[in-house]
Amino acid sequence: MKTLLSGNEAIARGAYEAGVTVATAYPGTPSTEIVETIAQYDEIYSEWAPNEKVALEVGIGASIAGARVLVAMKHVGVNVAADPLLTFSYTGVNGGLVLVSAEDPGMHSSQNEQDNRYYAKFAKIPMLEPSDSQEAKDMVKMAFAMSETFDTPVMIRTTTRIAHSQTPVELEERQEVGIKEYVKDPKKYVMIPAYGRMRHRFVEERRLRLEKESEASPWNRIEWGDRSIGIITSGINYQYVKEVLGHASILKIGMVNPLPKQMIIDFVSRVDKVYVVEDLEPFIEEQVKSWGLKVTGKEIFPRTGEFSPELIAEKILGSAAVKEAAAAVSEDIPVRPPVLCPGCPHRGMYYVINKLKLKVTGDIGCYTLGALPPLEAMDSCICMGASIGTALGMEKARGEEFSRNLVAVIGDSTFMHSGITGLLDVVYNKGTTTTIILDNRTTAMTGHQDHPGTGYTVKKEETVEVDLAQLVKALGIRRVVEVDPYDLEKVEAVLKKETRAAEPSVIIAKRSCALLDKSSRPAMVIDQDKCTGCKRCMKLGCPAIALDGERVSINYTQCNGCELCTQVCRFDAIEKAGEQ
Repeated sequence: MKTLLSGNEAIARGAYEAGVTVATAYPGTPSTEIVETIAQYDEIYSEWAPNEKVALEVGIGASIAGARVLVAMKHVGVNVAADPLLTFSYTGVNGGLVLVSAEDPGMHSSQNEQDNRYYAKFAKIPMLEPSDSQEAKDMVKMAFAMSETFDTPVMIRTTTRIAHSQTPVELEERQEVGIKEYVKDPKKYVMIPAYGRMRHRFVEERRLRLEKESEASPWNRIEWGDRSIGIITSGINYQYVKEVLGHASILKIGMVNPLPKQMIIDFVSRVDKVYVVEDLEPFIEEQVKSWGLKVTGKEIFPRTGEFSPELIAEKILGSAAVKEAAAAVSEDIPVRPPVLCPGCPHRGMYYVINKLKLKVTGDIGCYTLGALPPLEAMDSCICMGASIGTALGMEKARGEEFSRNLVAVIGDSTFMHSGITGLLDVVYNKGTTTTIILDNRTTAMTGHQDHPGTGYTVKKEETVEVDLAQLVKALGIRRVVEVDPYDLEKVEAVLKKETRAAEPSVIIAKRSCALLDKSSRPAMVIDQDKCTGCKRCMKLGCPAIALDGERVSINYTQCNGCELCTQVCRFDAIEKAGEQ
């Protein structure tokens, strides 16, 4: 039976059909739907881990115990999981383990555009890259066989377009592979130096066998056409090349590490001019050129952003070739800028922070949008969990007086992910940083996934709910205050008090995400007779508040009645609908 599946759904289906029994992840766009979909299969234990390192470590344990395991994360998550990953390359597997790295060219929802093909090369493990959903499913199944055959973790690289676009997929039955026997084997799994040196030799021997496997891989193939133009490509760019250069000869690479060296040499020798079409880094190009082959790549293609059929056609065929395609693309599509939702509980906190002109070290999540106008309440944002350590570093560099005007902002899920150790560092090293945990009771940015503070698992089973206040007190924080971010007066008073304290403090701004809060509140309206046009309410940056010329109005279809605007208005011009 065939059905339409996104790449993420196809990966989940591949895990199911391959007999996977354990799946772990930390949610991150564009990877999130993989384990969300897997969680629907009763045969597979699945979990949201607190972070990607823990997700991979749980996966490693399950693999050593004999289970087939899939671990999923976005590209920057592999940075967090890199420590266990590189050593797990040495130990190898018992049950097969596949690590999915979902990358984000164009940075639609990420802080960088790193190319994780280099992680596979660095770890000396195989990497596969699908170009549609059918390949995504089939590659997962092959990856598990490869993992167990070569005693190695296997990476699968996807990108945003593969992860989220749908193509037909042929569904098959689940293969019940069972759990392999567990045998204690310290020389394989205990990476003390003596055993690690032996396993490193194994890794090098395995690398040579994997190079032969790449030459024979069905995922690496040549599609002969016009031999005046040859294209070496992979992933979604293969589809783009087929769309605009279907007449050319194409070497499609599905096993991107290790590369099929002899196949590439043969291909280049039989084509007049060869282009390497790959987004982000020149991963393929650099290796091909190191073999003495002449190809064209980043001389004409950018190392930033997403590729498109139009871009590829323009760079290879010239600008005239894209006029027809460009004409078919509407230029009137409305832009949806990133913005905090109407009623978002983060908005009130950021409004007050901006009002008090505090310096803010920020973090990754919905609240990162507080950096944008008109709130502009963020000075830095580096990576998950970095806000607290960054604030401490600023304090240590400039002194305690500087920190009286400084706060670290972090979300509840991000705090669980990697903020705890930063806060512990503040306590241990006698910092006075004020940390604000924006607790909206979910992992909101990636689509409302649960975490250890919500009381539910990925399968919506009830579990222990971490008490944030008790947790931070256990770390040594004596000043802990909970506040409703909808109460601007209280927020301002608490911020003033805690930032002046000569010891570390934590403010927990606790209110559910506006998209999950089902409370019925009347929308707000503006009494135009009382409104002076001061536009103070516009400083909230609420999408429900609009300006038409000099007239300010509230779109009742968007307003969820949070009443922040009523607290901001000095002229009592904003009130609940029906109370005029």
